[in-house]
Amino acid sequence: MNFGQSLGFLSFLISLYIIWEIRQFLLLIFTAIIFAVVLNRLVIKLQQFNLTRVKAILIIMSSLLIIISLLFTLILPPFIEQFQLLIQLLPSVARKITQFINTIDYGEYKKFLPFDDLNNIINQYTFNTPQIFNNFIAIFSNVFIITFQIIILFLLTIVFLLNPKKYRYYLIKICPSFYRYRIDDILNKSEIAIVSWLNGIIINCIFIGVLSGLGLWILQVKLVLVHGLLAGLLNFIPNIGPTSSVIFPVMIALVDDPWKIMPIVIWYFIVQNIESYWLTPRVMAEKVSLLPAVTLFAQIFFATAFGIFGLLLALPLTVVAKTWIEEILFQDILDKWEISEKL
Repeated sequence: MNFGQSLGFLSFLISLYIIWEIRQFLLLIFTAIIFAVVLNRLVIKLQQFNLTRVKAILIIMSSLLIIISLLFTLILPPFIEQFQLLIQLLPSVARKITQFINTIDYGEYKKFLPFDDLNNIINQYTFNTPQIFNNFIAIFSNVFIITFQIIILFLLTIVFLLNPKKYRYYLIKICPSFYRYRIDDILNKSEIAIVSWLNGIIINCIFIGVLSGLGLWILQVKLVLVHGLLAGLLNFIPNIGPTSSVIFPVMIALVDDPWKIMPIVIWYFIVQNIESYWLTPRVMAEKVSLLPAVTLFAQIFFATAFGIFGLLLALPLTVVAKTWIEEILFQDILDKWEISEKL
């Protein structure tokens, strides 16, 4: 390896290190691009009514702020109230679990099972729920950081919306001239994939939330609003979210009416299967579909690299990565790889 190659390799390593250090900011930029791509289609539709781009952006942003304000005003207060009641019911759930464990006759195997230790753990970590709730709030209520990130995200989205063609032009310009038309085509396909994913996930979350809440309301399970919203929001996280959403209503049923546990599990199973095998194939384009193992691996990887926000954005990141890998690696390189005649 000569001096030039060594210098290039060193520059590559330094670039990777810099990218890794600013990965949270890059994730914020990617989120802003997702919003800008989706909102840009609405802007284009409004421009068809002889509106300037700036006026169209102002109308869309104002409408979004009004909708978000209404949602926070109408839904957030009862949600917080019911969520606090859910936290307060956790000690009762722990007692029920402890009583169930103590009623089981394990015979001669009981000496090998650390039930006393298990009871101590349950009493230590669940009966002190006010402290747990306060710690939960302390972790996720760093108002300054969250507010700053939201402001940056909002500003970046507007900046990208004001002149998206210019940013796209410079992105294509840094690529080799012979490959620029190809990059432009890949960007178009990435845009279609992102829009398809976002439209599909919104429809799926609403579907899951409404049907889950309806079933719980029929079964007369307490805190229906909390359970329905959590079921819809957790569906945003594939694999992990839908499975974990059934935990809270089961906990409430354990304290209230244990016979409801089985109907709740069966209802959630039916709803999730309807969403997976009927709704998702119809609302999402075929190119958005991912193998379950790939989705799970992507969630683990992005959650490890970026934290909770990486977990939330694991699917769109994977969808975009899938598009680029299929187009560049598979179609442009591997599919055109010619076997040497000397072999």
